[in-house]
Amino acid sequence: MSETSILNKINRQSSEMSAAEQKVASFILDNAYLVPNMTTGDLSRKAGVSEATVIRFCKTIGIGSYKSFKLMLVKELSNTSVGVNDFSLLQSKDSPYELFNKVTHLNKGALEAAVSALDKRELNKAIEALLGAKTLLFYGVGGSAAAAVDGHYKFAKLGFHAMMTPDFHFMLSIASHLKKGDVFIAISTSGKTKDILELARFAKTRGATVMAITNVSKSPLYKEADITLGTPVVEHENRIGSIASKMVQMNIIDALYVATFHRIGLSVEEPYKKASGAAAKLKK
Repeated sequence: MSETSILNKINRQSSEMSAAEQKVASFILDNAYLVPNMTTGDLSRKAGVSEATVIRFCKTIGIGSYKSFKLMLVKELSNTSVGVNDFSLLQSKDSPYELFNKVTHLNKGALEAAVSALDKRELNKAIEALLGAKTLLFYGVGGSAAAAVDGHYKFAKLGFHAMMTPDFHFMLSIASHLKKGDVFIAISTSGKTKDILELARFAKTRGATVMAITNVSKSPLYKEADITLGTPVVEHENRIGSIASKMVQMNIIDALYVATFHRIGLSVEEPYKKASGAAAKLKK
């Protein structure tokens, strides 16, 4: 762990903190992996202090909010404690089962961090936009393409005119038919991919709503979108594959799908049952 890491910083500064803040520091140092999934109320109860103390603690270590602290902690834990997503993996002697446990831990931490990264108000706006749309276009490249395919598949099952293609020029042709009220769902971990940004801007010229699933930190796409579903920074750029970031993206797609189904489920119940019945016959 580097000298500039958050946990080292907490350890160095703890002696200068108030008695109450030291209780918070002690709990975090002993239970760092639990903290990303805890609210200020959870942490205050576990540490035996007030919620105000938790907020003061964050400011004492130079972080403006508890939410920001959790996001930074998750990034640190993901990048320094579980070396399964960069070339340092080649130096390990882990068995396949040990690697399975590390990957599971990495994905679990990313999903827990997603709770802090996602803005509830933006999620509500996303559902309303989806419900009011006639056409949904999903687009992602590289590892993010998997989440785009999954979104296309799920919302097409709900009866939406949903489409996805990894071909930039074909997607550009499709996007030219977008109208006001339609939604372009742009999925990108970094939010820096040129194709994604160009399509997002083009969709806005057609009057469509641009919904972004992207990192909350330094993502150009985050600033371009009308609706932003933020994901935590859980992987660095020199990774061997989209592991935790892809898991977070697909989790958001699942949440959008379930929340939309919750609103319109009765209207699609009959088609769902007919499709299930037809599929069941093919298995006999």
